[in-house]
Amino acid sequence: MSHPKVSDTDYLDFLIASPRQATATEAQRTQPASADAAHDAYTRLLHRLEPDPETLWRDAQPEVRRTTGVLVLDDTVLDKPYARAIDLVHRLWSGKHRRVVQGIGLLTLLWTDGDRHVPCDYRLYDKPIDGKTKNDHFGDLIAAAHARGFTPECVVFDGWYSSLANLKGLRGLGWHWLTRLKANRKVNPDRTGLRAVSACDIAATGTIVHLEGYGLVKVFRIAAPDGTTDHWATNHVGMTDLDRLRLADASWRIEEYHRGLKQVTNVERCQCRAEVAQRNHIGLAIRAFLVVERWCFGAGMGWLRAKWQIVHQAVQAYRAHPIYRLPLSATI
Repeated sequence: MSHPKVSDTDYLDFLIASPRQATATEAQRTQPASADAAHDAYTRLLHRLEPDPETLWRDAQPEVRRTTGVLVLDDTVLDKPYARAIDLVHRLWSGKHRRVVQGIGLLTLLWTDGDRHVPCDYRLYDKPIDGKTKNDHFGDLIAAAHARGFTPECVVFDGWYSSLANLKGLRGLGWHWLTRLKANRKVNPDRTGLRAVSACDIAATGTIVHLEGYGLVKVFRIAAPDGTTDHWATNHVGMTDLDRLRLADASWRIEEYHRGLKQVTNVERCQCRAEVAQRNHIGLAIRAFLVVERWCFGAGMGWLRAKWQIVHQAVQAYRAHPIYRLPLSATI
């Protein structure tokens, strides 16, 4: 049996360096002169690897402190507007586009200390095939984090995941959580009966209320700049408004991560149709981001600057030894 001509490291390097392409043919065109792999070798790589988020955890484990920091969970849509026969592509609601679009649903569990962006685990949404909802994946991600020894300061997540099952599951682990509640969520603030949280007198500094079906929680009413009102809730009834503000700010690290993942690693640009190839490409793209994040954090540099630094060096090299020139008589 012949040995594979390309490895996952080769593909990681390609994803980090390539400005906008993530095809096997482009990987073959841009490989070092010493390499002799055909584009089919990269296609076979994506079909040969076993898609497993555990590989990401082996890379991420040295970057996190499992007894401190914040775990943030949220999902994003990897846009596939022109996909017609690509597995994992479904019609999904996109917060970016504010409408239903074609794409692949990606759920991420991110660890942060307020500065770092370390993806520790992920799941791909494919309910028509595996039958799992986003809340099922939420439970799987939390269970995996607990099994890996995480005891975070808090778990922060979007209101989409604030079901009673998820909240009770986190309480069963002894973890604190912070999330947003919908305006019609029923609470009992003064033992006079359940009312919508939006109809209750809730202070910006926090008010302890009884959440229907759960128990005592602390709710903060926050006026957003656009004139709307948000209700943040936590099972840590001793949380101060400053702590809530700090944790809410930390939750934005996952929004920054999703944006960086798409800008830096070409995670949305794989054209393979098979599910296994898409899963492997996405998993490798997340690992490629982790490589960039680790280097940028140490160098004090932004992700995009690091990405384009590679392109700038290539342009400088060409300008030093240009290939294409007008005839000498045509120059001024």
